[in-house]
Amino acid sequence: VELVESGGGLVQPGGSLRLTCTASGVNMRRYSFSTYVMMWYRQAPGKEREFVARLNSDGGSTVYADSVKGRFTASRDDAKKTVLLEMTDLKPEDTGVYFCSAYNYPNQFWGQGTQVTVSS
Repeated sequence: VELVESGGGLVQPGGSLRLTCTASGVNMRRYSFSTYVMMWYRQAPGKEREFVARLNSDGGSTVYADSVKGRFTASRDDAKKTVLLEMTDLKPEDTGVYFCSAYNYPNQFWGQGTQVTVSS
């Protein structure tokens, strides 16, 4: 499975960004995209990678980290094999590389990440 993130950039505090993750590859032809649990993680400089949001498979629920709840909205379009992360009211502590991940037991796949920098 290949995951490609896009949409990162530099934004001022209080601003917004929308990240997109597009999936492709052999596994995506064998197993329906809708069966994959899709996740967003981020990694700030000098820190460990942390969970941001999870979109459960087959129309299931979406779960957010407490730090982004109410500011970030994750969604998926199974027909287009994409997931979005709408980020609003961004804060300097949201700065980091944002990664998309796809999980379908027992495999987990990762994208290369996209940089988000929140700074004035």
